[in-house]
Amino acid sequence: MATRILVSGFEPFGGEAVNPSQRAVEALGRATPSGVALRTVVLPTRFGASLARLDHELAEWPADVVLSVGLAGGRSGLTVERVAINLDDARIADNGGDQPLDRPVVEGAPAAYFASLPVKAMAAAIRAAGVEASVSHSAGTFVCNHVFFGLCHRAATTRPGLRCGFVHIPWLPEQAARHGGPGLDTEAVVRGLAAALLAVAADAPEPPVAEGALC
Repeated sequence: MATRILVSGFEPFGGEAVNPSQRAVEALGRATPSGVALRTVVLPTRFGASLARLDHELAEWPADVVLSVGLAGGRSGLTVERVAINLDDARIADNGGDQPLDRPVVEGAPAAYFASLPVKAMAAAIRAAGVEASVSHSAGTFVCNHVFFGLCHRAATTRPGLRCGFVHIPWLPEQAARHGGPGLDTEAVVRGLAAALLAVAADAPEPPVAEGALC
């Protein structure tokens, strides 16, 4: 039976006209990897509303796995996140004007969760597909981490058996040219994400190597 995977991206934020994660997730939805039952959704870049949208999607289509994808401008490859922390601390306001400081994602929840996906195996699969990838130990404290932590908390409390993780992707080349940093085109991102999903669906074992950095 095919693994049911829900993949989410985000709408544009911070004055950008496009969010690379939205482009990638929409393109991935048109090229579903073999052996995967895939559903995609674009989330509002808003604290609270993003998780509410995911709750709605999961109620309508109970997935085995949720992989969220978000933008981390300045990174050069796909970074598979390992740790979600219980903290909302926003450098800029979200798309609803909310800018929390030193606020827990979930009051009374643990300080952090680890991803329940094989992060090293995913990074290795992405690299094998010809796309730069690494494991990251910091998903930040903006809406990306908010979603990642919220999903992990749901898996630990109200949705036992749900596996979840997060992948950050770089700017698009045209954004990178504007900002003066590295970029990656949508085709490469989709190729990397598809490889990661296949590793998840195959329940690939974690390679016995040390990997990960505070990106």
